[in-house]
Order: sequence, then structure tokens, then C-alpha cells
Amino acid sequence: MPDSGVPVESFLSDNCPPMGIYETLYAFRDSFGSFMGEKGTHPWSQGFPLTTPLEKFGGPPLPDSVDVTWEDRFYPKAWGHPDLREAISGYYNDQYGSKVEPENVMVFAGGRPGIFTVLAFLKDHVKVRIGNIEWPAYLDILEQTDTDFQIVPFTKENGFHPSNEEYFDRSGLNAKTSLMPIISNPQNPSGQTRWGDELRDLIRLAEGPKNGILLDEAYEMFHSPSVSGIQFIEDLDNSNVFIAGACTKGLQSPGIRIGWIVSSKRNIETLSNFSSFGMGGVSHPSQHYAVKLLEPSRVEKARKAVEEHYNWQRGRYGEAFEEMGLGVYTGDGGFYHWLELPEGMTSSELNKRLFKHGAAILCATDCDMARPHSKDPSYESPYSRFFRFSFGPLLPETFDSDIELFRGVFDDYRKEIEL
Repeated sequence: MPDSGVPVESFLSDNCPPMGIYETLYAFRDSFGSFMGEKGTHPWSQGFPLTTPLEKFGGPPLPDSVDVTWEDRFYPKAWGHPDLREAISGYYNDQYGSKVEPENVMVFAGGRPGIFTVLAFLKDHVKVRIGNIEWPAYLDILEQTDTDFQIVPFTKENGFHPSNEEYFDRSGLNAKTSLMPIISNPQNPSGQTRWGDELRDLIRLAEGPKNGILLDEAYEMFHSPSVSGIQFIEDLDNSNVFIAGACTKGLQSPGIRIGWIVSSKRNIETLSNFSSFGMGGVSHPSQHYAVKLLEPSRVEKARKAVEEHYNWQRGRYGEAFEEMGLGVYTGDGGFYHWLELPEGMTSSELNKRLFKHGAAILCATDCDMARPHSKDPSYESPYSRFFRFSFGPLLPETFDSDIELFRGVFDDYRKEIEL
């Protein structure tokens, strides 16, 4: 067929930009000439943990193989392998005294497909509440699922930690509207954490009439003590509480792409019905690997090591950033620092300077849930001076060189502003 010179219109939507983190990765590649994570780069923008044993703190070895039988080459069950559903429910019951049954668990290929699926099937009368600052992918998922959502303010005045009641405020809502907050806990990017009585109260509100919650617990183990709302649920099967978990962070295995949703049996049935035609289940070898990760004696050691290692890293990086003159607003969970630059500086300009040295941070504007999804250049985010620094993938022995590099770029930038 001769070339008409007229481009063919794509049948796919043009409204599908990459998640904010990927925009940083692409910009870094264009500036530095290689992808973040390759030799000579400093992945301070990256949201993954060390994938090697935390031996200094008694961390157990990570499995290096799984057996694959002829049965594993069959189609997987839409809701997840029975052994893994049993392992996940057992994990929560052992660690938190809950009464989760395997039928309360739905296995996904990572945490975000589970979150996406829950939002895709929300009924029209359910309104989502989400913090002004949250994990960048939430905005993309909310927009692509056409979810009705409202922003809950995150400010220095409220310590980037709004009250539970703000998420469930019914002012201006009609009687038919139901509320479902989305909260990452410990929070990405700030590390603010709801635990103890505050977490108990959050779950109490979520189990109330016309209420629910999607509680993303990817960073469950990165707090002292580990935190899960599951321990405070009174009646899981008569609620709209959704607990999202994964092997990605605390179990140190993002590459196996195993996540799950814990909810009522009725909600799990809906999710598994979707999987029967929309997903087709999850890789059996990956699910077998996850079962090994969740072996009770192993997971006990892993939780302790993750907690101690990342508490230590959080403390020493935080002290170094305070000494530099950065505003540190980090909570006591996760593996990020939530930082503010001095007046006159912006995180986007800092990043451009870091790129030249093979490093990058995540600009807080990418975590702004109020920003236009269209990337409207006229929008002015209130977080232009804030950024997220990840110490998740950093080896203990790189601390001095990490701080030296960051301080050098930061001090040069600050001197130019002060001139």
C-alpha cells in the first residue's frame, strides 16, 4: 500500500502518561546517558529495598530456587494458588492475631494490579479520599479508572499527617454517598505512620456505616513495631476494608511480582471473577517463591532484620540531612526521607544538577495528588521545594559517599542562590 504521508490515528487512548517516577527515570537517562540502577548511578529516587540478606541484623537468606512440576504448567487458579493463600492468611493470623481465612485473600501480580482492580470495580456512589501527597501511581490509577476522588490536605501545619476524621468527613456529601479513603501506611513518601490506638480508630471508622478503606501496607515491616490494620478489624466479612500487601518491600522481592488484597469473601469473589477473564491468574513459580518467603520461622527473622536495618538507615541519613540545613519532615516508617529545600531552591532544579553526577531524587510534585493529570504547565504545586530521598536500595557502606555527593551538589546550588 503506498504511503499517503498522513499518519495513521492510533486506536489507543492518548491519555496515558507514565507514572511520575518513570518521567524522572527517562529525564535522568537523557541527561546522564544510561538508566538509573546501572553501574555508577545513585538510585535515591527509587522505591525498592535491598534484595540481598540483611546479615548484620540477622536477616535470613533469600530463596535461590523453586521446584516447578508438570502441574505448575497448567493455568493458575484465578484467585491464587491454595498454598499461597494459606501462607498469607496464616502470616496475618500468626503476626497480628487476626482471623483471616484463605478465602479472604486474592493474589495479584504485584500490589498495584490489586489496587487498580479494586478501584476499577467501585460503585458510582463511592467517593475516594486521598492525601494531597501520596505514592505517584495512585493518581494515574484514579484517573484511568475514572474514580471520583477528593484531596485531604497535607501541610507542614498538620505535620503531613491529617487526622483520621478528615478522611471520613461527610460535610457536603449526600446520604447516598459512601467514603473509601486510600492511605499508604507507613506512608509513601513521608514515612508518617498510623499505629496503635490511631490505627485502631482508623479501622473503627472504616468499618462504620457507608465507610470503607483501601489500606496499602507495602511498608508494613518498616516501622517499630510492624503495623497492619488487620489486627483491629472486627468483622472483615461484613465490611469494605481492603488491605493491600506484597512481597515487594519487606520480603525484599519486587521482581517476583506477587501482591494481594485481603477483604471480605464477597469482595474477593468479585476480584477473582475479574481475574477469570481479565488477568488469568498469576505465575505458579512466583507464587511458590512467595510461599518460601512467608515460611513462619523465616519471616519472623526477616521482619526483625528489616525493622532494625531500616531504622538505623533512617536515623543516620536524617541526622546528616538536618546538619545540611534541610527541613526534615519524615515520620518513623518506610525507607524514604521527606525533605524541604531552603527558600529560593526547587527540587526540579536540584534534580537537574544531581543528574550530572549520576544521581536523582523524586520531586514532590510527582507525589502531588492535586496536580492535573494532563501535566498542565500552568499548575503551581505547593510542594516545589519538597522531595523524597530513598535509602531503600542503598548499601550501608555507601553512606559516606552518598552524603558527600549530595552535600556537594546541594551546597553548590545553595551558594548560587545566596549570591
